[in-house]
Amino acid sequence: MSSVSPDQTRRTAPDARPTGRARTAPRVPAPRSGEAPRGHAPLVVAAAVAAGWAAVTSWLPVTIVLGLAQLSEDAGSLSGALRAGLAGWLLGHGVALETSAGPLGLAPLALAALAAWRLTRAGVHVSRAIGARGGRSPRQALTVAVAVGIGYALLGALAALAVGAGGVRASPVRAAVTFAIFGALAALVGALRTTGASGLLARRSPVPLRDGVRTGLVAALLLLGAGAGAAGLSVATGGGDAADMITAYRTGVAGQAGITLVSLAYAPNATIWSASYLLGPGFAVGADTAVRTSEVSVGALPAVPLLAGLPRGPVDGLGAGLLAVPVLAGMAAGWLLARRLLRAAAEDRVVVGWGALLAPAALSGPVAGMLLGAAAAISGGPLGGGRLAEMGPVPWQVAGVATAVIAVGALLGAATTKSLARPSGADPAPPRPAAARS
Repeated sequence: MSSVSPDQTRRTAPDARPTGRARTAPRVPAPRSGEAPRGHAPLVVAAAVAAGWAAVTSWLPVTIVLGLAQLSEDAGSLSGALRAGLAGWLLGHGVALETSAGPLGLAPLALAALAAWRLTRAGVHVSRAIGARGGRSPRQALTVAVAVGIGYALLGALAALAVGAGGVRASPVRAAVTFAIFGALAALVGALRTTGASGLLARRSPVPLRDGVRTGLVAALLLLGAGAGAAGLSVATGGGDAADMITAYRTGVAGQAGITLVSLAYAPNATIWSASYLLGPGFAVGADTAVRTSEVSVGALPAVPLLAGLPRGPVDGLGAGLLAVPVLAGMAAGWLLARRLLRAAAEDRVVVGWGALLAPAALSGPVAGMLLGAAAAISGGPLGGGRLAEMGPVPWQVAGVATAVIAVGALLGAATTKSLARPSGADPAPPRPAAARS
């Protein structure tokens, strides 16, 4: 039997000390109130950085476009181009501007979409920075949205103060409130998706409600797509007049490029107006004017290239087929709803009842009406004083007509699809009622 020296024992088992109790891992102190967890950024810092970056990436393109003509023709200064960019940036968020020609509140929705996208990404980045990714906490998502909204509101107020140094004025209070709501809502979308709270809320909502919201959103998007096609076709047919308007500005190549980009910034507005035209209520291009399928009454118009595609008169002949476009959009949405429910029922070997199908189809009408009415509200606004104080569709008229038309179309499409669907003979067992899907 070999002997082991005490030195060898100490070298091979240095930690084998008779302590009388098991060794435990050191405790990490919990973060204090208001302190970020270890490894994560503080909420205030993350929200400030994300809101600032979203503001810069949405303001810079506006400054380049609006300052292009001035800088290329030596007709302005760098400070003037920066103030013009701030004014356009405020207008893109829905902040009305006071000018010498009257109030200017017709927001370019392409810029609004860019700003909303950047703020959505800000909500994503802040959620990741504070460690809320995948936490499925609506409270964390709301906290992120509020923090980004507050930071964005401060930037909007500063921009309004800076613009007031020139000839254009904007209310800092109104800018702060508008930017806070705009920033919080857009950031909430990104925060809900990143934290996973959106999926949790969707699973907790009733199945007919989820299907109705989805179908209404699809119907609204289909109708807006039809409006975009109609608007593009109108501008294309009036392309000669639009080119003459751009040439008449005599601002050089750079200036004409800037005018073209500004017109493209208002392309989403034209899409919504065209969808309102297809629905029936139409839109106005000035006080006491109307552009509808049954009536076109306009006077002298500003030299804006997008207005070159306005219809010359009421539709007749083959053009009357445009009246069926909203109903067809609703029917297509109802068809997609029925196909999805029938396919899911076939996989689960169950039968879809009429109530489970027609309830979301009917609900899609109010959903689409609210969406299109909100789109009509943000697409209009004054383009100056006097006659140009009224531009765009009437929101409540668009919402009411869209609700009725989409609901009828979705019900027709869903009912027809279910009636024409062939019963599946693969299931030998008797059919049983469809169970609620989680």
